[in-house]
Amino acid sequence: MTEWSRRNFVRTAAAAGLALPAAPALAATDPRTADAAPGAGLKAGPRSDDDPLGIRGQFPVTEEFAYLNTASTGPLPLPVREALVAYADEKMTYRDPASRRRAVDRARSRFATLFGADEQEIAFLFNTSDGENIVANSVDWRPGDNVVIDELHFTTAFVVYRELEKREGVELRIIPSREGRAHPEDYDAYTDDRTRLISVAWVSNRNGFRYDLPALAEIAHARGGYLFADGIQAFGTFPTNLHAENVDFACGNGYKWLHADFGCSILYARSEHHDWMQPDRFGHAQVAETLPEHQYRLRTDARKFEHGSLAFGPVAAMDAALGFIDEVGLARIAEHTHALAGQLREGAADLGMKLFTPPANPSPIVSFYHGMDPDELGDALRAEGVFFTFQEGGDLLRAAVAMFNNRDDVDRLLGVISARV
Repeated sequence: MTEWSRRNFVRTAAAAGLALPAAPALAATDPRTADAAPGAGLKAGPRSDDDPLGIRGQFPVTEEFAYLNTASTGPLPLPVREALVAYADEKMTYRDPASRRRAVDRARSRFATLFGADEQEIAFLFNTSDGENIVANSVDWRPGDNVVIDELHFTTAFVVYRELEKREGVELRIIPSREGRAHPEDYDAYTDDRTRLISVAWVSNRNGFRYDLPALAEIAHARGGYLFADGIQAFGTFPTNLHAENVDFACGNGYKWLHADFGCSILYARSEHHDWMQPDRFGHAQVAETLPEHQYRLRTDARKFEHGSLAFGPVAAMDAALGFIDEVGLARIAEHTHALAGQLREGAADLGMKLFTPPANPSPIVSFYHGMDPDELGDALRAEGVFFTFQEGGDLLRAAVAMFNNRDDVDRLLGVISARV
């Protein structure tokens, strides 16, 4: 244990042993059988301070590393790896090709159930940027319209709406952040009756700031506009209901906090918008009915955005990952990770770090300015097996606390910093 850990052990021990509900009893299931539901039959280990959710053994990355980089890429748990192997085995042997469609239907149902949506509001895309492009290209823009975002958004939003400025003559309004937050009152001030869309990163990739979507939805809807949320840093980190959030559109890929794979993103489009939204491309997968003389009736729900064959391997991973998360429980994941992120924020502040993440922020991402040589600090952290992300040219360190992390992982990062301040 580092000297920093010894000094803070008494103060933090109670917080490290979170009062979480016991993990459900999970029965073993072989995901390679035809009727298996990957992710639905997992074996949770006993709960302890070292493994508060009883699932650390499902993430082999924990055997060697303090992996605090899920905000970049979430490591695969064993059930997801097994689902990908099962998919590859099926594609190699072709013994059960119908399993691919079963995985699609199951993943759609699981996501809708977990995140408070209807199945017809869910479409599978390739990445999160696909979702933002679909929404941006569906709006009937007129010169003089505007779209409002803030500076904590992800790069894609700036690229999409700068191009929209050039193409459609709309105005992009960018709200400065204040103390690591984008405030609803600022959004209110930046919007008017020509605001067609507000777009936010539901949880900012830059510092983990989590937005109040209902408040922003109220502002957008009062002006006759819509609200889009980039959910890639949100899905899988806390329980939510998309209907209750009152967001019009949300999209997020599976390779971060859902612990699935690249190549499968899920778009939520509220059903009331399906009539006016138009796909930005077309193909065979949109056909609902084949008519005479090469005419077709196309799908009218969110599946109309699935224009071609899906990436069935990543969908299989998504199916298993959603089953895994459902078994662990989003409320338990949030309680554990948000508390541990709070301990990381507190520890970084005690060491004199300037926090970019606002206090009492309900997300698992923590960012701070370290004030050191980034090359030397990065080498020291990597030497201790700590995974993290540098931002802003190396001045900003971002750490992300996932369901499998524990206090020892946090202490490994803080211990390296403590030795250098």
